[in-house]
Amino acid sequence: MSEKSAPAEVRDCPEADRYEARVGGEVAGFAQYIRTKGLVAFVHTVVDPAFEGRGVGSALVRTSLDEARAAGVSVLAVCPFYSGWIARHPDYQDLLYAERSKVTD
Repeated sequence: MSEKSAPAEVRDCPEADRYEARVGGEVAGFAQYIRTKGLVAFVHTVVDPAFEGRGVGSALVRTSLDEARAAGVSVLAVCPFYSGWIARHPDYQDLLYAERSKVTD
């Protein structure tokens, strides 16, 4: 398999508050987040133009959402890429944060 077609390896980099996707050891993209005890908000996703169209963004989203599910936390998809991806993958919609407060003014 050539480096051009190698799959992205995604890992959480909590020291940088982001998930990184690497292809051949090179950072191909990242998903920036804000994390609290019960919630992770994905706020910005970037894929290097040299790696666009090769599934890097999808690998970032899928891996980070799978890890959120495993940790039992809700997801707030602030980033349009995340919200669009989740809209196209209904099996991940249960992770979306839903306001549960019944308090009104």
